[in-house]
Amino acid sequence: MRWRVLAAAMLACASMAAGAHNFHMGIADISYNAASGSTEVVHTYTGHDVEALLTNLYQRQFDLGQEDSEAALRRYVDRQFHITGADGKRLRLNWVGMKVNADNVVIFQEIEHTRLAPATRIHNQLLIDFLPSQRNTLNVQDGGAIQTLFFDHQHTELPIK
Repeated sequence: MRWRVLAAAMLACASMAAGAHNFHMGIADISYNAASGSTEVVHTYTGHDVEALLTNLYQRQFDLGQEDSEAALRRYVDRQFHITGADGKRLRLNWVGMKVNADNVVIFQEIEHTRLAPATRIHNQLLIDFLPSQRNTLNVQDGGAIQTLFFDHQHTELPIK
């Protein structure tokens, strides 16, 4: 009897832990680097959300530390995140690389020799197409001012000021 109660308690804790991660978020920072004259983009997402996304897209397991995983993630990011200049043309986002730890995936991109102009539009649908509760925060910093944008199912493309 005692083991059944213990087993039931453990199952209850496990199910609560599994349901605890029902809010999904990512954060990105865009900033102008005066030294290089380039705009830098740094994204941070939860590692197991990214692995689940890639597994769902490609129907196989991924280890984010492997080169083929980086290539698959890069293709996805190129589709789901882009920046359009004030002239309506997409700006070229170069993939710099990524860093993976036990909890997060950090993605580095840059737009060489470019400073974002007012009316530039950001399209950020990263993980939003996969996780219904995904919400992405993006901070744009140019000089001292910081503008924060929030992306979700209703807002996947927003202008900067």
